Amino acid sequence: MRALVIETPGRFSVTEVPDPAPGHGEVVVRVDAVGICGTDVHIVDGEFPPTPYPIVPGHEFAGEIVASEVAGWRAGDRVAVDPSLFCGACHYCGLGRGNLCERWGAIGDTVHGAMAEYVAVPAANCYRLPDELPMAHGALVEPLSCAVHAFDRLPRTLGAHYLLYGAGTMGLLMTQLARTAGAASVSVVDVNTDRLPVAARLGADAVAVDAAEFERPQGWEVVIDCTGVVAAIEDGLTRVRRGGTYQQFGVAPGTATAALSPFRLYNDEITLVGSMAVLHSFGRAVELMATGAIDADTMITHTFGLNEFDEALRTFRDGVGRKVQIRPGRA
Repeated sequence: MRALVIETPGRFSVTEVPDPAPGHGEVVVRVDAVGICGTDVHIVDGEFPPTPYPIVPGHEFAGEIVASEVAGWRAGDRVAVDPSLFCGACHYCGLGRGNLCERWGAIGDTVHGAMAEYVAVPAANCYRLPDELPMAHGALVEPLSCAVHAFDRLPRTLGAHYLLYGAGTMGLLMTQLARTAGAASVSVVDVNTDRLPVAARLGADAVAVDAAEFERPQGWEVVIDCTGVVAAIEDGLTRVRRGGTYQQFGVAPGTATAALSPFRLYNDEITLVGSMAVLHSFGRAVELMATGAIDADTMITHTFGLNEFDEALRTFRDGVGRKVQIRPGRA
């Protein structure tokens, strides 16, 4: 089969590799669609420390099972796949916090992934897709499941006012979920002005390149950073109203630091919340995608074949469009 292989950081090619065979408890999935995200870029650049090279990336994907000896699964089943690989035995897994697993792994991050024609995956990680749901939409389930987990970490407050930094894929997913979660208003900031009209179309009440443009002197009950950019993080920390919540959802570089006021944290009773990947949220993301809670057609803007990965990667780096996907079966 053909697969995109990252041999070493910065060096990759599409090459022929052996077809995968299902191991114990595994099925083989023919990959229909796989998304590119920031983690894939970090893997290409050698900035994701758990990654062993060479590796086939790709952790946001959907496809059809073509080989299975696992009860309950058969060839022809349409699935989205949770890439999470938790050990199930460490302290955090014992607490039900597998996303903090001491031996954390993920398909496409620490083992071969879905930027290939076929991939072997644990059957337990597969979630059925409704027949009417396009496979490309199914490949959006993984990032959506990260956003669902992020909302699990936030306070349940109907009528809250939200401020989101970033109108890329994750920011737009969070914008749509905020509306579903009963926000009174959603304001979105992004320095890329081309993204702002899309955020407004998908549910933002107000958009701007700088939060200072919004007239809300008391601040917002919920402020969420979806960028990982230190300047945006530091600005967002100043925008939380007294008694409010700030969430770090965007992935910043591991060595990055941001300034905050410990006195204000104490005096204004600000809650700081992190959100790491997926936890008990994948199935609910499938349900939300199937019910149309997310405008998937608007989210997906670019599709490439495996041989076009270099162009797809440039498109992602340039911030053009929104979700960029690879279709391995495409010539």
